[in-house]
Amino acid sequence: QVQLVESGGGLVQPGGSLRLSCAASGFTFPYYGIGWFRQAPGKEREGVSCINNSDGRTDYADSVKGRFTISRDNAKNTVYLQMNSLKPEDTAVYYCAPDRIPFRTCSLARGPTVFGPWGQGTQVTVSS
Repeated sequence: QVQLVESGGGLVQPGGSLRLSCAASGFTFPYYGIGWFRQAPGKEREGVSCINNSDGRTDYADSVKGRFTISRDNAKNTVYLQMNSLKPEDTAVYYCAPDRIPFRTCSLARGPTVFGPWGQGTQVTVSS
């Protein structure tokens, strides 16, 4: 069965960095774009970044451009999210998921419903 396992979250001070990992199994990973999303308490799930299956093309939310970098290692079935210059407003549970359509160019504009299934998430808290 499809499984996504996020890790790497934690408590960090403003201005700090974290690297999230998303380990995938149960599907042909190199065929699918992968997205990172986040959800803060009382808010809807929002797109953070996504990466195409093989050509390296990426998409970022305006709020994280220049601070976050998404990458993937198809040999390890893993996607990473390097988060730098973290702000308190980045506090949320971070989730990863594959695009539901293989080989499709990933786009956050389609919203979270075109991605899935979801992992359990990893908590990121940015606070002094």
